[in-house]
Amino acid sequence: MNQNIKLADTHPQADGSDENLSIGKKLFILIWQILLAIPLGLLFSWFNLGGMAWIFGGMVAGVVVLQTSRIIYNVSPSPNRNARHIGLMFVGLSIGCSMTQGNFVRVAAGFPVFLFLTMFLLVSGSIIGYFYSRFTETNLLTSMLATVPGGVGVMAAIAADYDKNVTLVALVQVIRVTSVVILIPLVARISTDYGMNPNIGMIQPGLGSLTDNFSISNLVLLTVIILLSIVAVYIAVLLKVPAAHFFATLMLGLIFQPLINHLPTLAGVEFQIPSGIGLLGQMLLGITIGEYWGKKPTFTKRTVAYALISTTMTLLAGAIASLMAMQLTNWDWLTCMLVTAPGGAAEMILVALTLNHDVEVVTIGHLVRLIAINSSLPIWVFLFRRLDTQVSEPV
Repeated sequence: MNQNIKLADTHPQADGSDENLSIGKKLFILIWQILLAIPLGLLFSWFNLGGMAWIFGGMVAGVVVLQTSRIIYNVSPSPNRNARHIGLMFVGLSIGCSMTQGNFVRVAAGFPVFLFLTMFLLVSGSIIGYFYSRFTETNLLTSMLATVPGGVGVMAAIAADYDKNVTLVALVQVIRVTSVVILIPLVARISTDYGMNPNIGMIQPGLGSLTDNFSISNLVLLTVIILLSIVAVYIAVLLKVPAAHFFATLMLGLIFQPLINHLPTLAGVEFQIPSGIGLLGQMLLGITIGEYWGKKPTFTKRTVAYALISTTMTLLAGAIASLMAMQLTNWDWLTCMLVTAPGGAAEMILVALTLNHDVEVVTIGHLVRLIAINSSLPIWVFLFRRLDTQVSEPV
């Protein structure tokens, strides 16, 4: 049944190659994406979308510039993973520095609930992956990597390591991330009285705010924290910390101001991370999502339809988890929705920060999920590979 899907599964590199592109050309493409994302972000910000406007601007820029680059260079550039890593670093710093005074001790008491919700979403994703594999006649490992909410880059990289269908995994994952990034802020804005606050950890819809917090002392501290971020990320990558670029810089941002306060020569100095850092990080996150959409389509309409169905099922699983969270905690429905939303951790924390709503709860919820998913992935991969072998063996 679905022969096209089965055939696509045998060509994991069908998404094109950018081997002929030099580093200079890749940098040129990224610069043009950023230059286009800035006016688009300003345009979207007038719709009162807060910080998410810059992600949307980056998404559009990623699609447009990637398609243009394909025409100019006659190749299909791959999504820029380094750009996403830098974006995660800047967003992590922006979020961490904005939450320095957060009461994480109180929130940490709900760790069992966070763990339960994470396991529910993992099991739900596996069940959805099983049915997805049966409907599309795709192997179980590919289906699991496509449907479990673990991030586009991570899941696609694992698919490449095991010689699975990278493009199919990326397609389903990017549809899920895009759906959540668009739908969650929209639902929150329509259904609540919370206003999207662009002033909290985000850049305001005006070019003048690009130069805020650029005093000499602040620039020196900014240089220090960026250098420390590079070291922290390097160590986190060596230790194989899940989502190292985001996790390490978020933790650094949380402890940086208290660390300054304990230094006699810097006592009383208050560091405020420039809004432009968060802006650039958000644009880079959006650009990498847009680049996945800008890649040349290699699937039939039926393949895309099944991807949409699996994404819908994943969103429904997140909604069920949200209802369960409301019964297990005293959180309001918006907090529960943000904690259980099957989207990228950085993007969902940005939404909470933009809404100025239970940022600490949402942050810990997504960090627990990041750690749990990445830590348990070897087990899930082993089990699904064994199941694939058993299914393929002749009876």
